[in-house]
Amino acid sequence: MALVTCADLPDGDQDGAALVAGLAARGVSARWQVWDDPSASWADELVVVRSTWDYTHDRDAFVTWARTVPRLVNPAEVIAWNSDKSYLRDLADAGVPVVATVFLAPGVSAPLPATGEFVVKPSVGAGSMGVGRFGSDTLPEAQAHLATLHDAGRAVLVQPYLPDVDTAGETALVYFEGRFSHAIGKGAMLPARVANPLDRPTAGALYLLENIEAREASPAELAVGAQVMQLLRDRFGAELLYARVDLLPTPAGPLLVELELTEPSLFLSYEPAAVDRLASAIAVRA
Repeated sequence: MALVTCADLPDGDQDGAALVAGLAARGVSARWQVWDDPSASWADELVVVRSTWDYTHDRDAFVTWARTVPRLVNPAEVIAWNSDKSYLRDLADAGVPVVATVFLAPGVSAPLPATGEFVVKPSVGAGSMGVGRFGSDTLPEAQAHLATLHDAGRAVLVQPYLPDVDTAGETALVYFEGRFSHAIGKGAMLPARVANPLDRPTAGALYLLENIEAREASPAELAVGAQVMQLLRDRFGAELLYARVDLLPTPAGPLLVELELTEPSLFLSYEPAAVDRLASAIAVRA
């Protein structure tokens, strides 16, 4: 089988070696393959998307590639839907508690928040790259950030910055085959300023460094996760190999900020059984 990555990470992410070893223990030989390598042949083998973190600079090519792979997981229809954060509309319409989001297509303008802090991010992005945190005292910088994205043809999301994340952090719930595996906590990480959001990432800058720790998910967080998993079953008609539900804390309860189904970090090293769970799930599919 093939584990798919990007050219800057030819051996996968930080979980790559452990996952390959876990698969080998189950009699599955796994190789790393760069998704846009023109010499690659996918044949009839199982192909699992992992660290393809450069796709954000050519999403159309990535989605087109996904549709050519016969046995891709998560499948191409999931990637096409999930690789643009406009999917948040669908989740909110289905009743999932989602962070309030304003969607601004290129050429569409709207007043930015005049009070409080807020976040401006591209609708196609990964690893928090191109995400800016602004406030009423930095509106010109926020407008410039928005204009840079729009001028490049990028749609933009504007969301409030939820202050509880500064103390409680973000929670990510990881699921394999629709079943909860483990949770991790992320410390607040968004800078008040960002570099050019259109700079192509390099091996050392595919994502912002994160402060990660193992975390026990709360009943309220698990309830949101279960709601999302059921929505995915209904939408796609099957369990997905992996999913990550990213939640932010508020006094009224957790809100979903992102749903990662395309190429999420799964933080396998933070749960002793996580490698076994994922490797077993892949082996069954293989």
